[in-house]
Amino acid sequence: MSESPQNTPVKPVIAAAAAKRANASMVGMLLAVLSTLAIVLTIVWLNPQRDAGAYRQTVDVAGIAANAADTAGFVPAAPKLPAGWYANYARWNSAGADGVAFWDVGFVTSANTFIALRQSADANPSWVAAQAEDAPVTGTRTIAGHTWELRDKPKGDRSLVLKDGKTTIVLTGAAEFKEFDTLAAAATRAQAVPSTTAAKGAK
Repeated sequence: MSESPQNTPVKPVIAAAAAKRANASMVGMLLAVLSTLAIVLTIVWLNPQRDAGAYRQTVDVAGIAANAADTAGFVPAAPKLPAGWYANYARWNSAGADGVAFWDVGFVTSANTFIALRQSADANPSWVAAQAEDAPVTGTRTIAGHTWELRDKPKGDRSLVLKDGKTTIVLTGAAEFKEFDTLAAAATRAQAVPSTTAAKGAK
């Protein structure tokens, strides 16, 4: 019996011209990619990322508070805060269905967290609970000689509430306690200024 010949693998043979064309295509593709990358990098270099803080709109909290004072019946708090803090809005909210008009300021902290300050001479328990997002009372916190009510829950924002003279101040946000302390102290200092000035004028 004759043995059948073993099948020998056939190696593809690429003609020199075809190989040259393939190499040229690869080189061309690589050059195109590099060219595109160079254009993109040039655009990025010519248009550096803008610093959002450099274009931040300044909110004149003290000016808006002064304008709202006659309507409010009290001088709204305009806290002076450390460098790195800024207000991103300040407004007087007329009374809604709940009958409570209030001063409302939003502060971004130096740690880039947020705390809202709301102040009203018409505050009632329902309004305070709504501003504190229905968080339960969990204790108190003494800051700069004032005892604030702490409302907190495991998930969500925390709040500090202070009945200060004729107004109630509610601070609400997701910031750390040290940031709440900073704003709370500044808010009560701001409230002390108008009364001190008025007392001097009465002499």
